[in-house]
Amino acid sequence: MKTIRFEQHESIGHIVLANPPSNLIATNFSDCLRDAVHEASETAIRALLIRAEGPNAYRSIEALQIPTIAAVRGAAFGGAFELALACDFIVAAENATFRCIEASVGSAPVAGAVQRLAERAGRAMAARYAMLSESMSGAQAGQLGVAAFVVPENDVENFALDLARRLGTGPTRSYAAIRALLKAWSAGGVPGADSLLLDITMGLHTTEDARMGRTARAEAFKRGAEPAPVTFIGR
Repeated sequence: MKTIRFEQHESIGHIVLANPPSNLIATNFSDCLRDAVHEASETAIRALLIRAEGPNAYRSIEALQIPTIAAVRGAAFGGAFELALACDFIVAAENATFRCIEASVGSAPVAGAVQRLAERAGRAMAARYAMLSESMSGAQAGQLGVAAFVVPENDVENFALDLARRLGTGPTRSYAAIRALLKAWSAGGVPGADSLLLDITMGLHTTEDARMGRTARAEAFKRGAEPAPVTFIGR
């Protein structure tokens, strides 16, 4: 039985971990995740929300050209934490629990938790949480910059869905460029991102979204008013 499924609701894709109540990572997890990501990549979705059925949440995806969101309630341990760290945004419940459990059983994270945690929270905090296998609450994740948003547990799904809708109606190609620049920065720092800046961004100036944005701003400037929100079409 598949423990992960893909759903599409208008411009928003959902990858749902369907192994409640705990959403433990089953033996077929990697295959199911790969299939779900492939299915998502074949659609015209403009944002991806990864969520779980039941009270606990595991999630993520890094390679798609659209914004990705992890909605985390309950416990995200080991590989589940690593999956969340691969997302652009983590929306965490205040009482969620993140933990790198690998060192506590004589191993080490193998899917990128150490370096991604260091990228978000700094080397010292990555060493602390990875080496000592300490638990990190959702509130602490927000304070450390690991989670972008921290909300009450009952609000996690709605908040994450609202964020997905906002991103799903935004300038999709602009988001892809920003994600590419962040990846370049991760790999090579500011010089690495600067070296690719023009290659990544120049094509944006001729997109339909950019044309609509410039037109709206120019018309608002003539009226001496703030531009109204633009309904972007993603191209």
